[in-house]
Amino acid sequence: MTGYQEVLTDPSYAGQLVMMTCPEIGNYGVSEEDIESRGPQVAGFIVRQASSIASNWRASGTLSDYLSNHDIVAIADIDTRAVTRTLRSSGVMRGVISTGNVEPEEAIDRARKVLPMEGADLVTRVTCQAPFDWAPDSSGPGSSFPEEFSLPPERRADRPLRIAAYDFGMKWNILRRLSAYGCDIRVFPASSPASELLAIDPDGVFLSNGPGDPAPLDYAIKNVQALVAAEVPTFGICLGHQVLGLALGGKTYKLKFGHRGANHPVKHLATDKIEITSQNHGFAVDPDSLPSDVMVTHLN
Repeated sequence: MTGYQEVLTDPSYAGQLVMMTCPEIGNYGVSEEDIESRGPQVAGFIVRQASSIASNWRASGTLSDYLSNHDIVAIADIDTRAVTRTLRSSGVMRGVISTGNVEPEEAIDRARKVLPMEGADLVTRVTCQAPFDWAPDSSGPGSSFPEEFSLPPERRADRPLRIAAYDFGMKWNILRRLSAYGCDIRVFPASSPASELLAIDPDGVFLSNGPGDPAPLDYAIKNVQALVAAEVPTFGICLGHQVLGLALGGKTYKLKFGHRGANHPVKHLATDKIEITSQNHGFAVDPDSLPSDVMVTHLN
């Protein structure tokens, strides 16, 4: 099973317990080339069986050591298929990971007291603290391995496109891909005024993925409204897409299960074609809430 390190370091999972359904996790360890942020973002990690060794020439250590070094609580020997069946019928649930010293009734009571995701601003936990430039040849975070993501010159833009990116909990691979297509990217903290982004005269603005509920992000919604009013091309994914929907006058709601992982079909309404996508979000935009001057082009 691959991809667990990208899941662990994806800021969209901040504040959440993540359980892997594949029974064997950790077989190839962890490596610096595969991180999606500055470190693990999950609140806890649940697996059926954790590999005690790392068989990978790129590995810098085992999964267990990586979690321990970053103070991430984890638990193994769990019947993850049974838990999956419960979540499949009941939806996302609050929970705790505890030791045998805690009685089941007390653990359940603690789980019930966990604050729900609705109304929670988790972006402030994961956004960058200051603007920074991202480039393949820079010393920026996560940009030490540009050759793995580069494109041939004929597939790059005729000139570098200047992109201003709001960091709501950005996956670094998004920046790697934009950079591979010849974009010069400046990343801004989530609370940066729209005027700071407009000051660099961007060709476009990117609204990143991120954790939690978009509805309480009043500062982000107002800034995106200012960008739309300035007629700057603006594109959002996951949380950024939801913030854009709110800025345009729509409403969002919490999904019962959330859309996680690969192979999610999306319909392109103009062509009736189905596109297969990767997704990671627990909230969605209600298309019926959007004003008449907003066109919906794709539906999950």
